[in-house]
Parts: sequence; structure tokens; C-alpha cells
Amino acid sequence: MDVLLFGASGMVGGGVLRECLLSTDVRRAVSVGRAPTGKRSEKLEEIVISDLKDLSVLTDRIPEFDAAFFCVGVSSLGRTESEYSRLTYDLTLAVAEPLARRNPNMTFVYVSGAGTDSTERGRSMWARVKGRTENALLRLPFRNAFLFRPGAIQPLHGIHSKTRAYRVIYVVLRPLLPLLLRVAPGGVTTTERVGRAMIRVARDGAPSAIIDNREINILGR
Repeated sequence: MDVLLFGASGMVGGGVLRECLLSTDVRRAVSVGRAPTGKRSEKLEEIVISDLKDLSVLTDRIPEFDAAFFCVGVSSLGRTESEYSRLTYDLTLAVAEPLARRNPNMTFVYVSGAGTDSTERGRSMWARVKGRTENALLRLPFRNAFLFRPGAIQPLHGIHSKTRAYRVIYVVLRPLLPLLLRVAPGGVTTTERVGRAMIRVARDGAPSAIIDNREINILGR
């Protein structure tokens, strides 16, 4: 497969990129983001752009790709709903809509989160916004769209979160995460398993569009 990867300089995207470069199922990975990944591979091409909403540099190439992995995300902490919507819903759809229009045979995989509110009416602001984003993606004419809802994600292989608060949490919980992964597979996964699961659904599909944490762990083993 030839894949587009958005957000490869972040924690989840970095894990997905690593698995893409290791996987025999991925022939070429094109990373699109605001910052370089620092990775080097014959399989990797990097496109660094200041505005992810402007995909003009990719317009003529979009039909080449089999899948797009969208791993861009921001924390909702300290943000208003309108700000978080702009950075989550608006940005995701600004990328997804031209991809679907130019390449309806593509599979689009979106990193959402455990607890996402598909009704868009719940009390949790971030869950409503994520739910609205998921619902909008499912309406686009992709061949397949898969919505990943991981719980806690253990970063592996030197990968770390850009969010300081999350880095502190991971340091505190690091000794417990491997145990939790075994005893609570519905709530904990790893960057490695998320990446492998994304490649798996892009290659083989899945019975449901929503891939919860337990299913991520099954697909990513």
C-alpha cells in the first residue's frame, strides 16, 4: 500500500510511522505535517507545510494513495468548545473532504478517543466535538472510514507526547502500563499496536467502522 500520514511528528503519529516503515504491507509512506519527523527511510517521503488545510501541494497525487492515517490531535484542556472544534473538526474535515473528492477508493483512518460521543449531545465537550467529527467522516464517500477510539496509550520505542501534562502522567504510570495492558485490554494500548492495527484495517477492512481499544489490541498484536 501507499499511505498518507498526517501528524507523524506527534506521539500517536510517530508510532504509526514507525510501524509503516517496518511493515511489508506498506510500500511507501508520505508524511504530511508542520514539522519534520526526523526519520530516514527509502520508504519515507516528507512534505512539510505550514497549513494542513492547504493540500494544493498534493492535489495531483491524491489518487495514488490507498489509505490516509489522520493522527493530528490537540488536548482540549484549557480550550473553549469553539477553539477545540476549529482545531479538531474543522481541520480534520479540511483534510478529509479533498481526499474523498479526489480519491473515493481511499481508506481513511482517524484517531478519535475512548468515550467519544456519537450523539453529539453529551456533557463532555471534547467527546461531542470528536463525535461530530466522526459522524462527518462517515458521511464522506471514502471506500472505508475507520474511527479508532484508543484509551490510554503507552508510548514505546523512544516516542513521547508533546503535551507536558501527558508526559508527566506517562512517567508516573510507566511501571503499571504493561500490567494494565494485560489485565485491562479494553482501556490500555500502545503506539505499536495502534500503528499495526491501522495498517491491518487499511489492508483488510473490519466489520465495524468504530475500532475500540480492545479491538485495537486484537488487530495490533
